[in-house]
Amino acid sequence: MVQQNRQVNLTSNLKAIFRSFSSRNYRLFFTGQLISLSGTWIQIIATSWLVYRLTNSAFTLGLVTFLSQVPSFFFAPFAGVYVDRWNKHKALIFTQFVSMLQASTLAALTLTGNIKIWHIMLLSIILGLTNAFDMPIRQSFVIEMIENREDLGNAIALNSSLVNLTRLIGPAIAGILVAKFGEGICFMINAITFIAVIVALLFMRIKIIKSEHTHMHAFVELKEGFRYTFGFPPLRDTLVLLAVLSFATMQYTVLMPIFARDILKGGSDTLGFLMASTGIGALIGAIYLASRKTVLGLGRLMAAAALLFGFTIIIFAFSKNFVLSMILLFFSGAGFITVIATSNTILQTITDDDKRGRVMSFYTMAFMGMAPFGSLAAGAIAQRIGGPLTIMISGILSIACGTILTLRLPKLRKMVRPVYVKKGIIPEVAKGLQIAADFEYRQE
Repeated sequence: MVQQNRQVNLTSNLKAIFRSFSSRNYRLFFTGQLISLSGTWIQIIATSWLVYRLTNSAFTLGLVTFLSQVPSFFFAPFAGVYVDRWNKHKALIFTQFVSMLQASTLAALTLTGNIKIWHIMLLSIILGLTNAFDMPIRQSFVIEMIENREDLGNAIALNSSLVNLTRLIGPAIAGILVAKFGEGICFMINAITFIAVIVALLFMRIKIIKSEHTHMHAFVELKEGFRYTFGFPPLRDTLVLLAVLSFATMQYTVLMPIFARDILKGGSDTLGFLMASTGIGALIGAIYLASRKTVLGLGRLMAAAALLFGFTIIIFAFSKNFVLSMILLFFSGAGFITVIATSNTILQTITDDDKRGRVMSFYTMAFMGMAPFGSLAAGAIAQRIGGPLTIMISGILSIACGTILTLRLPKLRKMVRPVYVKKGIIPEVAKGLQIAADFEYRQE
């Protein structure tokens, strides 16, 4: 009887975690992304190893990442204006096709032995420009794939799980492939995986959500979106916190080749395992968020996650033991994804539909746009003081963010309450509405 009850509970929990799969379009999207994002992570690891092999420069590692992400800072806000106007389904197909061409070109140059560092930089810029549009489209397109709006938060958590599941799969494969066949095969595999997501998008049946606002001049709509986003403290504070964390913390992955080769005395397989450990932690964290049965305490959990990341990454910075480093990165990954997933959820659930593209473009600007400046700074700082001290600074800044968020939560909770009363959202409706509901109901 006890065993039977456990099986029933397990089935119930699995249904709760994957309830967004009741939407056919989301099932297609999830499947296509599972394949495509695995290829993306393979390319990320192979690119970082190729750059470090060609240059032996920590600064160049940071520079290449900077070039691939900085377009999001400058172009994402303008992209958001057009995302609110465009057919997101068709636009997403186009961005996937361009990304496939970028990977194919990188593969051809590497496999023929003609690859130069300036090739990598130029192709990184092209990918960055594509992502400046792709990310706001992808984020705001989620709501059009979900048939039951109450499952939106769950879909966001599952997306985070997907990213980190592929972070587990991709780097491990990349480490083996680079060691045996070189970087070129990794880029070719990534190009092929884009076919899966393009096919999935083509098989979708999308009901177009038409915007009710009239199309004004792009700058006028950008200004309107800016006022809407930064005029409401919960949206503004979430984006500012995310921007600071992105600047201060994401560069630890950029500097990972230094730890793999120079500190832990390993090779590309060591790099793959370190990144996979981060991915496992992030995956577990995302699944936990999707499976929560209560929304109470998520604000404190978000702050605790920033603190967890900060403390564990500081210890990792000075670890010279491979096993200990993997354990620490596991917890770092779990902490970081908790912050990312919950910030995404509050933005998605508070935002009006006709401004979703613009708000998520600011999310892209904060998350992806600030990261390259952090990567560039990290590369320059690591060149002078070394990777360990650079990572230690990142951990200190993360701890500061977690502390500030703890102090801000009571005020944010009061401001969000009227929005969710108006929307008819109650905390038990969907596990995915964790952070927003926490702002409203914690300590009630």
